[in-house]
Amino acid sequence: MPIAARSYGPTLRGYGRSVCTDPARHTWARYVDDVMRLLDHLGISCAALAGAGLGSTITLRTAAGYPERVLAAVLIGVEDIEDDEAEQAEIRFLDEFAARVEADGIEAGWELILAGFPPAAGAMVRDAIPRSDPVSIVAAAAIGHDRSFRSMDELATITAPTLVFPGTDPRHPTALAEGAAETLPNGRPAMIPIGDDLMTAEDLARATAPAIREFLTARS
Repeated sequence: MPIAARSYGPTLRGYGRSVCTDPARHTWARYVDDVMRLLDHLGISCAALAGAGLGSTITLRTAAGYPERVLAAVLIGVEDIEDDEAEQAEIRFLDEFAARVEADGIEAGWELILAGFPPAAGAMVRDAIPRSDPVSIVAAAAIGHDRSFRSMDELATITAPTLVFPGTDPRHPTALAEGAAETLPNGRPAMIPIGDDLMTAEDLARATAPAIREFLTARS
């Protein structure tokens, strides 16, 4: 089935201008439901999905839950898939982030985290901070209490053709992206790491667009 040229860039629930102050509404299932509701609202039966960071996990979860509606997937910087011990560390990490935001504001909350992010990812976060609602950002940190995947093996059920760009920081490890591309039945690695040479969102777009265009054209 051809992939249409229309594209949309929705904001993740609770980020940017999206306001969602209820922590209970920040779950992977709810995020996937947001994607489905958006497609239904737009009258789109199936689509190619692309996501970066948290968006890559939402893309994977959507492809796993609704294979008939995901024609292809693009993952930019796959979020770590933790074991039980690492999951507890993630919960503490995000709870501490939420506490900093609640006490000192969004910029203070992100300051320690952005130090370890690639410049382009950091630039996109900083661009969104002035448009974001602090209470929603605190609530969104509750996603740490919800498990995305329990192991890499779960990705083997996702059949959509998937292009995987490796991250280069601890939250988006290169080895995880490589493992995901190998585990996904129709996974394909993109040999363009999201590293320190990409300084802005425009740099990221220029670096990834040719591979994404080639990948989606082959699906059409």
